[in-house]
Amino acid sequence: MKLRHTAACVGLVTAALVTTSACGAEGAKTAAKAVDGADKVMAALARATDRTENLGSAEVRISTDLGSPTGPIAMDGTYSWGDGFAFDVETDTKAARMQSLTSSPKVRTLFVGGAYYYDIDPQPSGPLKGKEWMKIDGSALFGEKGAQALAGGAGGGSPVASMKALKYASDVEDLGKETVDGQSTTHYHAVVRADQMGKLKDVYGDQGNIFNQTTGANGRLVLDVWVNGKDLPVRMKEVIGSATVTMDFEKFGGTATVKPPPAAQTGDLTETIKKLHQQQQQG
Repeated sequence: MKLRHTAACVGLVTAALVTTSACGAEGAKTAAKAVDGADKVMAALARATDRTENLGSAEVRISTDLGSPTGPIAMDGTYSWGDGFAFDVETDTKAARMQSLTSSPKVRTLFVGGAYYYDIDPQPSGPLKGKEWMKIDGSALFGEKGAQALAGGAGGGSPVASMKALKYASDVEDLGKETVDGQSTTHYHAVVRADQMGKLKDVYGDQGNIFNQTTGANGRLVLDVWVNGKDLPVRMKEVIGSATVTMDFEKFGGTATVKPPPAAQTGDLTETIKKLHQQQQQG
């Protein structure tokens, strides 16, 4: 197994107002309408954020496009955010470039307790010899600060965290009604600049981490969310630098608790990945 290649694969696998200017009585009336409209948009998004947060989990389908020649990486499984951020998803092995680690057409990936776990074939030698799972702590990808934010009790990198980012947005628009996955939705579009992200920027980690190097995340977060009549997101799309992540929500609530695999079956590559990352920065 080539660890430098593994580091690159892990980098691939791993993650949302109207202004008017006028004068006179008619201008004031137009401005008032604009403010009122913005308030209604933010109120609708606040309801959707609260309802999503309260349900605590969802079954999801995800497409992540990092500009790779192999195309977007598709995932499906469950996300939970009721007690820290966690997920349990399956990814196409070839798209994730993990054929050297597993012969299975899909690789199962867990995120729990701030660490990633990849279901692999036991390797013949090295730190993964005889192990069924590969572990990489989030700090190896997002830096210490980013990893803490990602796994935090407030939802970290979950859909709820992305929706909460809307309060920092400089531009939020109601783009009208659209049908998504067979449901009638309202499409909202928002732009959050890096200097407006508040604590949200911690989720994207330290500037030198693999995630930022892969995505070029340095300017703004563009978030589109489609909300149905039950005040729940049906689809969410985030554009961060050159990365685009689209998440479709199949069902909310009631997902199984994500648990880490047994330690005896797990090989930890955290320090190895950190050292390789340092070497890449130096050389």
